[in-house]
Amino acid sequence: MNVKQARIILGFRQLFCHRSAGATSIASQTSGARYRSSCVVPSNIQDVHSTLHSRCGSGGGGAGKRDLIGRFTQRTFHLTPTCQMALDSGSSNSVPKLKDPSLLKDLGLIGGKWVGAHDGKTMPVHNPATGEVVAEVPLMGAQETAEAIAAADEAFQTWSKTTAKHRSQLLKKWYDLMLANKEDLAVLMTVEQGKPLAEARGEIEYGASFVEWFAEEAKRMYGDVIPAARPDNRILVLKQPVGVIAAITPWNFPVAMATRKLAPALAAGCTAVLKPAELTPLSATAVAELALRAGIPAGVINIVMGDAKSIGETLLKSKEVRKLTFTGSTAVGKLLMKGAADTVKKISLELGGNAPFIVFDDADVALAAKGALTTKYRNMGQTCVCANRLLVQEGVYDEFAAAFAAEVAALRVGNGLEAGVTQGPLIDERAVQKIEGHVEEALAKGARLAAGGKRHAAGPLFYEPTILLDATPDMLATREENFGPVAPIMKFKTEEEAIRIANDTEYGLAAYFYTGSLTRGWRVAEALQYGMVGLNESNISTEAAPFGGIKQSGLGREGSKYGIDEYLEMKYVMLGNIRT
Repeated sequence: MNVKQARIILGFRQLFCHRSAGATSIASQTSGARYRSSCVVPSNIQDVHSTLHSRCGSGGGGAGKRDLIGRFTQRTFHLTPTCQMALDSGSSNSVPKLKDPSLLKDLGLIGGKWVGAHDGKTMPVHNPATGEVVAEVPLMGAQETAEAIAAADEAFQTWSKTTAKHRSQLLKKWYDLMLANKEDLAVLMTVEQGKPLAEARGEIEYGASFVEWFAEEAKRMYGDVIPAARPDNRILVLKQPVGVIAAITPWNFPVAMATRKLAPALAAGCTAVLKPAELTPLSATAVAELALRAGIPAGVINIVMGDAKSIGETLLKSKEVRKLTFTGSTAVGKLLMKGAADTVKKISLELGGNAPFIVFDDADVALAAKGALTTKYRNMGQTCVCANRLLVQEGVYDEFAAAFAAEVAALRVGNGLEAGVTQGPLIDERAVQKIEGHVEEALAKGARLAAGGKRHAAGPLFYEPTILLDATPDMLATREENFGPVAPIMKFKTEEEAIRIANDTEYGLAAYFYTGSLTRGWRVAEALQYGMVGLNESNISTEAAPFGGIKQSGLGREGSKYGIDEYLEMKYVMLGNIRT
C-alpha cells in the first residue's frame, strides 16, 4: 500500500468510524451510521472500493462520475456530498501535524504486521483536553491475543539464540530513533493522555533511557562458577531468558512504562506481548514502529489492545507466556497474581501508592515547597509515586503552607499543547469525580481550602490545583490514592508521630522527607516502610535505580542492574567426572 492508498483508507475510517465531541458525525448523516458500533475497518484498497460502492454511490463511467481511486482501481464513483466531504478531509484528525505522520499507528502489531481486529470492531481514543476522537483502534480480544502469543513464541526460538552484542546493537538503534522522533512522540502522548508537552518530552527521554540502559546491560548478564565439594566436579550457574513475556501498561506514562518492561525483556532474549491501556495505545504503537525500524525482528514485540478482560485471561491461561509484568492498581494486580498462579508464571507488579511527603522543622522550607510542587502536581497528580499526603511539623507548618501555596498559584491549567501550560486535564470523568469526592469529604471533616477545590473553566476534565489545610489521617484524601491535583496537608509534632502516620497504610511504594539533619536522615530513611525514599529530593525516577515497592505496592524491581533479572531464569549445571 502506498501513501495515497493509505490516505483513502484513512478517509474511509473518518467517514464511518470517527466522531468529534459536540459535532454531528458525517457517519450519522448517512446510512453508514450503523458502522460506528462495529466499525468494519478496511485493510486494503479493494475493501474501500467495495464499501464505498454500496454506501456512497455506484460504479461506472460517464458525465458526473469521479475517478475516486484513480489508477489504483481503474473504477469511478458518483459520490454523495457527505461522502465526498469525508473523503476530502479524511486524512486529517485531531492530532496536530506530525513530522512523520506514519508514526500514528491505529492498529495492533502481530508478527511484524499492523492488523485490525478480526471482526473489524474498533474503539475510540479521545483527547481528554478537547473530547475529540484522536483515532479508532482495534477492539481486540482472545483470538488476536492468542495469535500474538504464537508469534512471540515463534520469534523466541531465534531471538533467544542471538548474541547479547547483537541485541544490544539493535536496542541502541531503537534508542537513537526514539530521541530522533522525540517531538512527534511527545505530541502523540499529549494528545491522547493530556500531559503538558514539556512533560511529554521529558517522558520520551525517560522512556528512551531504559532502552539505552538495557542495551548496555544485555552484555552483562553474568553467570557464576561455584567451588564444588568434590574434586572431579565443577558447578556452573547460567542465566537464560524466561521466554515469552506479557506486559500490561497503564495510561499515565504510556511510553516509559512500555520501554521499562520491553527493554529489559528484549535485552535478556525474551519476546513480548504488550497490552497498552485502552485510553493511550498510540504512544505504544509509535514506539513499537520505531523498534521495527531499528531492525528488531518481527514477532519480538507484539501489541494487542481492546477487551481487557479477554486479553488478560488469554495471557494468564497461556502456557507459552512464562512471565507477567504489570503496572497499575493494586486491585487489578491482585487479580492478575491469582490468575498467574494456575500456570505458575513469574510475575512483577508495580502497584498503587500513598506516598507521604514529610517536612521536618529543620528542613529548608523553600526547597521543600518546590519539591512538593514537583512530586504532587507532575502529570496532574496522576503518578503512582506522587506525594499523596503532606506531613509538616508544627513549627514550620504555616511557613510551608504559604510557600507551597505561592508555588501552586504559579501553575497554569490548559490544553497541554499550548505554550506555558503546566497542568493538563485528568484522564476521564471518573478520575474527576473521585477527587471531587475526596475534596467534599475532607471539607465536611474540617479541612480548609487554601487553593482550588473545583473544576477548572478550561473544560470538563480539568480540575484546579487544590490545597487542603488541616487534613487528618482519617480522610479519604489521605488514606486513598487520590491520583489528582489535590494536596492534603497534615500537621505533626514529633518524628515518631510522623513515621507512624507515614507507615499507617497498606501501600509501600515511595516516600519523601526533607530535613537538615544527617542523623535524622539516616534514621527516618531506615524507618519508612517504602521501597523508594527521597531524602531532600522529590524526583526519584531514574533508569539507574531499582524502581518498585513493598507491602501491597508490588513485587520485583524495574530499571537498574537488578531489573534484567526479572526476565531471566537461573540454571545450575553440574559437570562430573573431571579428571585432573
